[in-house]
Amino acid sequence: MKVLVIEYRDLSHPEAGGAEVVLSEIFSRLAAQGIRIDYLCNRHGRAPREEIVKGVRYLRHGHQAYFNWLVPLLYRTKLRRNGYDLIFEGIDKLPVLMPLFERRVPVMCLIPHLFGTSVFMEASPWLGAYVYLMEKLIPPVYRNCLISVPSQSTRDDLVARGLPVGHIRVINNGLSSENYTPPDSKQFEDHPLMLYVGRLKKYKEIELGMKALQLLIPKYPTLEYRIIGSGDYRTRLESIASTLGVSRHVTFTGFITEEAKREALKKAHVLLYTSPKEGWGISAVEANASGTLVVASNSPGLSEAVSDGKSGFLVPHGDVQAIARSVDRLLSDPPLYNTMRIEALAWARRFSWDRMARETLDLMTAACRKSSTP
Repeated sequence: MKVLVIEYRDLSHPEAGGAEVVLSEIFSRLAAQGIRIDYLCNRHGRAPREEIVKGVRYLRHGHQAYFNWLVPLLYRTKLRRNGYDLIFEGIDKLPVLMPLFERRVPVMCLIPHLFGTSVFMEASPWLGAYVYLMEKLIPPVYRNCLISVPSQSTRDDLVARGLPVGHIRVINNGLSSENYTPPDSKQFEDHPLMLYVGRLKKYKEIELGMKALQLLIPKYPTLEYRIIGSGDYRTRLESIASTLGVSRHVTFTGFITEEAKREALKKAHVLLYTSPKEGWGISAVEANASGTLVVASNSPGLSEAVSDGKSGFLVPHGDVQAIARSVDRLLSDPPLYNTMRIEALAWARRFSWDRMARETLDLMTAACRKSSTP
């Protein structure tokens, strides 16, 4: 099988997030099995126009501002001649609408989640309207394609938008459990630590954690909220921290290495994930694999990444009081914490990149077989 993967960014991009991690983990494994993978994405910095990493050939062209319009032209003028058996489109930003430009080669896609009206929280009215309208094209254009989604929440959303339920398969994201070394027990010293790990974007509503921090400081005067990641919302978050009077309790690390991230997850007491909508919530499971519990919004995607009462607590989205109560419950009751910690470690072991790659390959094979059926 020879596959063309289309995704805005690759894992080396400075703004790469969970979607790029997922595709890298899947396709490096499939490449190791002898499947030929070309990964088309946009250029960034000094990254070479073409390189092979873990058996995957990365082809970098254009800028993300116009990438979705460039791809069909590149495909018709340069890439179609490569004789792909399958086109795999990652739709975590704007769709490229490849089924409109290729009728002979099957197209399948992975959709972590769609923005819907939530895009207007992040983008300007004009850009938000553009994204919103482009998402409206997904049901008619991809109606005959097989689609992988990481959660039941995304599946339900796509079905509600008009995509056939029989074409959508839930394949949970994976985890490399062997890369995480949780401590034997969680120590409750004088410096409790909460974390956020991910991109700093407005729609993530990271400031909810700061508002909860404000409520917790009187009881935990040395509590730190460490925000790991980069993004265009950092300046605004710094301003919010100052306005709330919690700046000296908030640390912004910017981008850090995977090794440093795993070490931070291991040392933390609580991971906060207060987004109103996610495709899955990979940081929550990574925290659990590190022996750290999670307090997250009971929102699409996150409600499936967190086992409520076992790997952490789910709270109504936007309820700052509930966030603070849940963090306090974990920090003030070490026996409860360590009991839940054992369950969280077992929960994290359920997720595997090898399993995800295997199930994705099954769906890719089904897409090829479906296309060849008269």
